[in-house]
Amino acid sequence: MAKSETVRNAERLVQVMMKGNDASHDAAHAFRVRDLALSLAHEELGLSSSPMSLEIDLLPLVEGRLNHALLGGKAEGYWNTVELAALLHDIGDYKYLKNPSEEKIVEDFLEKEGVDMDKSSQILAIIKNMGFKEEINGVTNGSHTPEFGVVQDADRLDAIGAIGIARCFTFGGSRSRVLHDPNIQPRSDLSKDQYMNKDEQTTVNHFHEKLLKLKDLMKTKAGKARAEKRHKFMEEFLEEFYLEWSGKA
Repeated sequence: MAKSETVRNAERLVQVMMKGNDASHDAAHAFRVRDLALSLAHEELGLSSSPMSLEIDLLPLVEGRLNHALLGGKAEGYWNTVELAALLHDIGDYKYLKNPSEEKIVEDFLEKEGVDMDKSSQILAIIKNMGFKEEINGVTNGSHTPEFGVVQDADRLDAIGAIGIARCFTFGGSRSRVLHDPNIQPRSDLSKDQYMNKDEQTTVNHFHEKLLKLKDLMKTKAGKARAEKRHKFMEEFLEEFYLEWSGKA
């Protein structure tokens, strides 16, 4: 299925709005999340690039949490929602806001592009609720749309594994964060406000406060399967890191 003009415009918006970000949250991150989300959707829901490919029973494929039918002509809308939400998910991220008006950029873009109200509302809801800070104390709601599941899982997959390690240290460096300090312990039982206050934390502690928790917060079977390898890679990295830090390796 060829890219729609709206998707092309979304790609251009991402490149413009994320140009000044450090490489942990740049346009390349958004494009990776988009590719991951579409790949997870294909694996999880049996989708292909053809909107006619969804003539299948989807109920067993999202662990019993599929809460609406995706049949026939609705497949193309599903695919488009996943792609747009994944592309636009970090525009207006609180960590990079320069002006409160930036929080409405995605909403204004969707309206300008003529995206219908239902789809626009769904895209905005995915973006608003997919962050780790919304599940800081674990998953509290067992229901979610399949679009939400694949987009959130894609974003979380890009936060772990080799790419996740690179992004973590890139972000820490951009904020002049201490690499590691054995005297500063990871914070436990974090509230949302405490998590969003990232002052006086080390980069390595971010693995314990967030990244190592993501594997168990995946929503889709496809996401969970991919997270296992990436999670193991982080554990092996940290084991070696601590040995080298202490002079034992």
